Amino acid sequence: VQLQASGGGLVQPGGSLRLSCAASERIFNFNTMAWYRQAPGKQRELVARLSSGVSTDYADSAKGRFTISRDNALNTLYLQMNSLKPEDTAVYYCYARRIPSSYWGQGTLVTVSS
Repeated sequence: VQLQASGGGLVQPGGSLRLSCAASERIFNFNTMAWYRQAPGKQRELVARLSSGVSTDYADSAKGRFTISRDNALNTLYLQMNSLKPEDTAVYYCYARRIPSSYWGQGTLVTVSS
């Protein structure tokens, strides 16, 4: 399974970005898909998770600002990020789990700066 993340870039505080993660096979088959991020000098952390295609949960820092979704027809996972803050700056990774295996994408850099 290959996961290709895209959509990162430089954005000003308060701006928006939409990250995409294209999977090489049907995402309908995955038990869980998620977005993680890793800021410089910090551990990788969960940002948002989509379980069984319907159940979502978010890190406290993402609640109310980020939305995770997927398009089964396009085999793509999304992360809509609004009201971005400098502390959202990180490399964002998509993740997929199909028991018993887990898969990671290569990451896309999001920089929030004026």
